[in-house]
Amino acid sequence: MSDALTAAEKPQTTNFIKEIINEHNRTGKYEGRVHTRFPPEPNGYLHIGHAKSICLNFGIAQEYGGKTNLRFDDTNPCKEDTEYVDSIIEDVRWLGFDWEDRMYYASDYFGQLYEYAIQLIKAGKAYVDSQTADEIRQTRGTLTEPGKESPYRDRPVEESLDLFEKMKKGEFPDGSMVLRAKIDMASPNMNMRDPVMYRILHAEHHRTGNEWCIYPMYDWAHGICDSIERITHSICTLEFEIHRPLYDWFLEELGVYRPQQIEFARLNMTYTLMSKRKLLQLVKENHVSGWDDPRMPTISGLRRRGYTPESIRTFAEKIGVAKADSVVDISLLEHCIRDDMNKRAPRVMAVLRPLKMVIENYPEGQVEMMEAQNNPEDPDAGNRVVPFSREVYIERDDFMENPPKKYFRLSPGAEVRLKHAYYVTCTDVIKDENGEIVEIRCKYDPESRGGGTPDGRRVLGTLHWVSVPHAVDAEIRLYEHLFSKPNPEEDPDFRVNINPDSVEVLKGCKVEPGLKTVKTGDFFQFLRQGYFCVDRVDSSEDHIVLNRTTGLKDSWAKIAKKDK
Repeated sequence: MSDALTAAEKPQTTNFIKEIINEHNRTGKYEGRVHTRFPPEPNGYLHIGHAKSICLNFGIAQEYGGKTNLRFDDTNPCKEDTEYVDSIIEDVRWLGFDWEDRMYYASDYFGQLYEYAIQLIKAGKAYVDSQTADEIRQTRGTLTEPGKESPYRDRPVEESLDLFEKMKKGEFPDGSMVLRAKIDMASPNMNMRDPVMYRILHAEHHRTGNEWCIYPMYDWAHGICDSIERITHSICTLEFEIHRPLYDWFLEELGVYRPQQIEFARLNMTYTLMSKRKLLQLVKENHVSGWDDPRMPTISGLRRRGYTPESIRTFAEKIGVAKADSVVDISLLEHCIRDDMNKRAPRVMAVLRPLKMVIENYPEGQVEMMEAQNNPEDPDAGNRVVPFSREVYIERDDFMENPPKKYFRLSPGAEVRLKHAYYVTCTDVIKDENGEIVEIRCKYDPESRGGGTPDGRRVLGTLHWVSVPHAVDAEIRLYEHLFSKPNPEEDPDFRVNINPDSVEVLKGCKVEPGLKTVKTGDFFQFLRQGYFCVDRVDSSEDHIVLNRTTGLKDSWAKIAKKDK
């Protein structure tokens, strides 16, 4: 078992980010304010790693009575789309967080960013470079060798100002020149070697249209946007730690308000990809049905599969906040949804692979309404009634003609209990011309209703069932991990680790008649089967589709208990 799971099991009393904020509040650095932001790029759907960041940014602000902005980092029009903007808004709201009236875009500040760039050019801190992207890359140096200064580095200020204005007016083609900060080409930090601030992109922006043809780079725009919005704590993932000196350099050179950038370890999880680029590849190459495919680690995929916002927030709390990278076992996420659904999901009976049982001594045409408990974990859930008749469906796997020892389900001559109903004993097996079992015959004990008999005998096997004349048809989709290896990226091409058995579609399943009126998003525990959710996309009044969210077996809890 990994250390990450052991640590996640322990209560999170504090974390290093709170310690930094507490010190800032003690010294009055930000006048006691806590103002965070969640800054997604609208170039894909959010995934479970983003959910951790959302919960952290909004949760920290809530804990300190502060505020959180939702700000879209829309600085690359070639990869962005309003579809992604809409999905992000839906995901953050679904997780239970509210930015009130503080939704912004980096494009809101394009004018101010341009003016600040001019300020740096005038101060001799930025210049227009006419080298190609390849030439800039070749002169950047390595981790052990300094870079080479651009031949345009000492370009006169007035010339750079003139060229920068012409860049803005669209007088140059893409890639012909860039604006770079003038810092230190010998810096041991590669990000400080005259980084690019603006590039030319003649591309239509989803908000500003064709107003701009130069677009700011992330490192330039990010800190300025934080400053304009007077963010106090700019919380980002660990890969931006090496970018922090540049973040601070821009703000210091401009002489503007300076937030504190704080880095934390991003979420890494077994059997999962956390790269939007690779997730997009899965979508485009049709390895999945879309961004919201229930096998995807996207928030929309998890929502469609049946995960609740409460379970994801609990997961984010359990994994905590760390400074060092680690890998969390996906079974912890499954434990969180299982624990949440166990308390809230109504119990129902569903037969996934039906086998017909005829109870020969049960009166033909008779129907009894059997009382069944909705959820033993919820004292207020009450009971329901389930129709019982002479013919019922049971699971095909619950019958074996020649069973091994210690087989406690149904077999010829064996007696089992039908949940909420009677004891039955198998008397005969009906097969088709191919020798396949198509029906079993049984007799029931009329005195065993409710699970007991006058003679006090007990049976070891209890089966779920659905009455044949009352059954509702359903399509059920059984999902497994999308990847067959805990680390799908350990091979050069992660696609070789796609699990060919990641989904099994079962048609002709039979469920209780009460499920005839289900709504999309409703979730249930199917007795002995797992937790299921009504599909939000493919389910309709005439065609019920249910996704298995997770199974009943809580492997994480068993491992965690053993590890104590």
